[in-house]
Amino acid sequence: MDFCIIILSSTPHKINREDKPGGGKGTYSATVLRSLPPPTLNIAAGGTALNHVELYSETPSSAEMSQLGNPANSSSSSSSIPVSEAYWSLVDKADRKFSKIRDLPYYERNRYDAYFHKAFKLYSQLWKLQQENRQKLVEAGLKRWEIGEIASRIAQLYFGQYMRTSEANYLSESYVFYEAIFTREYFKEGLLQDASLANRQLRFLSRFLMVCLLLNRREMVHQLANQLKMLLDDCKRTFQEKDVRESKLVVQEIMKFLKADTAFMNIRPFRYSVVLEPHPDSLTPVPPSRTKRYLRLQDAILSSYHQNEVKFSELTLDTFRMIQCLEWEPSGSFYRPNNRSGQNGGSGPSRSNFSQHIVDPTLPSNPRKSILYRPSVTHFLAVLATICEEMPNDGVLLIYLSASGIAKNILSSPAGSESINDAEDIDKTKSPCGQVGGGVKGPSTGCLSFGVRGKGGLSCIYPSDILPFTRRPFLLVIDSDVSEEFETIHGSEKGEPAAMLLSPSATSHTVATDYRHGSLFTFFLTAPLHAFCLLFGISGSDVEMDTFNKAENVLSSSLSEWGQLLVTSENLNQVWAQILNDPFIRRLLLRFIFCRTVLALYAPTIDSKYLRCKQQFRLLRKPGISRKQAMKCVLKISGKKIGPK
Repeated sequence: MDFCIIILSSTPHKINREDKPGGGKGTYSATVLRSLPPPTLNIAAGGTALNHVELYSETPSSAEMSQLGNPANSSSSSSSIPVSEAYWSLVDKADRKFSKIRDLPYYERNRYDAYFHKAFKLYSQLWKLQQENRQKLVEAGLKRWEIGEIASRIAQLYFGQYMRTSEANYLSESYVFYEAIFTREYFKEGLLQDASLANRQLRFLSRFLMVCLLLNRREMVHQLANQLKMLLDDCKRTFQEKDVRESKLVVQEIMKFLKADTAFMNIRPFRYSVVLEPHPDSLTPVPPSRTKRYLRLQDAILSSYHQNEVKFSELTLDTFRMIQCLEWEPSGSFYRPNNRSGQNGGSGPSRSNFSQHIVDPTLPSNPRKSILYRPSVTHFLAVLATICEEMPNDGVLLIYLSASGIAKNILSSPAGSESINDAEDIDKTKSPCGQVGGGVKGPSTGCLSFGVRGKGGLSCIYPSDILPFTRRPFLLVIDSDVSEEFETIHGSEKGEPAAMLLSPSATSHTVATDYRHGSLFTFFLTAPLHAFCLLFGISGSDVEMDTFNKAENVLSSSLSEWGQLLVTSENLNQVWAQILNDPFIRRLLLRFIFCRTVLALYAPTIDSKYLRCKQQFRLLRKPGISRKQAMKCVLKISGKKIGPK
């Protein structure tokens, strides 16, 4: 027997109905649709209390149907159209709406919202219609997998809305629907007798896996990956090679992805946790005397492409980490650090674990993100222009680009660079962080390649491509072997000086061209202590957790101290002063300083090209963060025996 669950919330999502003949508008709550989730789901209401899910029979109440608008009742009262015909007609209409919304690019948010509301309304009606008339529809030929397909479409709508808005609630709702489909096995009947049904189940598992990855439901991820692999093996024995070719690639990708992301997956969340890190309200603000305005991170464009890099679908490992780094841990103050055997943010997929579904209503909204995989320059510019047009006056745009470079006419560094032997030498090295000031020393044709290495054209992004958009404030993060080429932006801005974080132009020979663990620079920005361990060859399985936690405390206290020194420094540049009140940007900058210090101390053992850049990073000069303070933190962490004894 199937059950229906209604989520009661004091702040449900409201979806506008189409105009009524009388000119008025009505609303219905999306909460009445949520009839698939398992009965133990907990969510945080908009107020102070938590609402629990109540279990109902499959048939909705008359109040629920009147709130939603029952198409079956309205059609039967106005005509004698059979329920089955009304149902299939509604299916066709919903499919057309879904196709339109699926083809819309994620960055066109205003257009998408209108389509989302209409598509969501249709699938709401469709789900209730099949609930009301399940027996009649089954007699008319309705299959169980078709019911699962409706739920899957609803989950896809929620996931698409998360990708466009970055609101964690949508991602959680997508998980709830997918888990219900998984638990009730809607696609299992006749699975190995029909290749199309088998592929439908494979696609469902892949989509569910993506949601679980983003939510860090690690036990469920491995459960789904194993089931995906077993189902593929069964399909290869049953169907022709061409029927499972696409699914084979998906399974290969996810296995490589999990292997690459396994090392430190259970130690600490990538997202900003107010339990493990300073609460935004407790951060020392930049004094009003240092800046005329305070800006906040509003949007981010994230794009990463390297040959042979680890990815799942169009989500690369670096982008996957950056997505989480720019979001709040949804549970907020309800977060409970997990043990080593569980996944980040929870103890597994058990339905009895209510804390997984608690959302802290006091958290600010996440910055919206646009994820681009191998974009052409025209696509990148279209997304950039759209976001700049929609961004509010107090907003900052973060542009993260990670790609291999095509370098030409690069100024060579002086021969015989000296090693760094003491604290004073750190400031003598070239820094990968740009600052406002200084002019353009000449044209540069170096660029980032998001296509086949060595070919230019539409797959290349040049510094000059970004210049027209410097009329709006933004933070540029470049992770590339030609990152210094983007320093030419300084002095050429069209209105707003650019803040930049640029990666070293070279890294350790042990990790420079190895993308099995992602980029080291991006890893430092998203999980600095994990990157520190990786740099010194310490894997997640070798970590002594007690010592690791002590090292984490040292790093956290040091970063907090550095943050206070930065915002109170008389040398703080205006460009940074106006954006350092944003907790995400402040955290990125402080982690960058840690990365820079670690690599400055590590560079002499390999190559002096580590920190080859053209401008000094003045934030490390007194009365800001002293060189000895930065070194003290790194050396103190190095003294901890994190790895095996």
